[in-house]
Amino acid sequence: MNLLVFLNHPAHYHLFKNTIKYLRERGSKVNIVIKKKDILEELLSRSGVEYVNLLPNGREDNAFSIAKSIFRKDIGLYKYCTLNRPDLMIGTSAEIAHIGKLLGIPSINFTEDDVSVIKKLAVATFPFTDHIMSPVSCNNGKWNKKTVFYKGYHKLAYLHPNRFKPDKEIVEKYIPQDEQYFLLRFAKLTAHHDNGIRGIDDTIAGELVKKLEKYGNVYISSERELSPEFEPFRLQIDPLDIHHILAFARMYIGDSQSMSVESAMLGTPSVRFSDFSGRIGVLEELEHTYNLTYGIKPDDPEKLFDTVDMLLDNTELRETFQSRRQKMLCDKIDVTAFFQWFIEHYPDSYSVMKEDPDYQDNFK
Repeated sequence: MNLLVFLNHPAHYHLFKNTIKYLRERGSKVNIVIKKKDILEELLSRSGVEYVNLLPNGREDNAFSIAKSIFRKDIGLYKYCTLNRPDLMIGTSAEIAHIGKLLGIPSINFTEDDVSVIKKLAVATFPFTDHIMSPVSCNNGKWNKKTVFYKGYHKLAYLHPNRFKPDKEIVEKYIPQDEQYFLLRFAKLTAHHDNGIRGIDDTIAGELVKKLEKYGNVYISSERELSPEFEPFRLQIDPLDIHHILAFARMYIGDSQSMSVESAMLGTPSVRFSDFSGRIGVLEELEHTYNLTYGIKPDDPEKLFDTVDMLLDNTELRETFQSRRQKMLCDKIDVTAFFQWFIEHYPDSYSVMKEDPDYQDNFK
């Protein structure tokens, strides 16, 4: 197989990295193309992964620049595919759908965001892609019929216990042994679907730091520029180590939806403060079925502080959340094993899943 993987976000490298390794070991050719996004290139370089960057200069955070960047990536991907002609393209972007349709190359788009959250991306992508891969808790609207729904989450592809073992020695490179600590995450909130979305501002951040410092050290991971008062709390680490840090944190609080899901996968108590609260199927399932995360809208900061206080008062917090995590894991599959099978045997695997969706239980 000649597979093309399009990565447009650091989280998507983690999503596919185990599958890429597996397919290469099985003799498949896997080409990776990317666009410039946050620490994506740093992750790939530190992991020794070769790639081609279709948008090396990145883009500005406005509607015109986003549209222009899609056009530029379409052209770049078209040129790349005419020279390398993959058998299949996978990723999370509109470009593989566009060029796949144009050149007759099958494409599979992976998404765990409901259509109601990513309306523009969905309209630009889903009519053209051959198939969509989503968690069962996701709603792709009128494109559900071309969706393969799996019993898991994107983040389980790299944080399932079969794939990831938290290492305290890695944590101790940055944080003193046995220190209680909290991790705050501030997202940039400039993606195409983030327009008008509020999160943690400096006032809320200051109150959180003041409250949490009584119980342990506070570390901040931030996509956006930090105010000078918060710079002393910035977490300076190898980006490949962040999940080890997250796994041993006493609590995660942030406005990043992705890291909230990652916290749940690891059994780390998490609180997200964002206008996205109540709107994303994956997080709603993790909150209301498994009690692994709490979503609070920015209109109610007192609820945020009350929730944090409630968690701080739980003397068996880690044990409680690890138990909830085990319940979640018992219901889910090894997502990477499923992805590996599905891609390696595509398109026959699509027919199998349409005839018998429970076939995926073989990957528990």
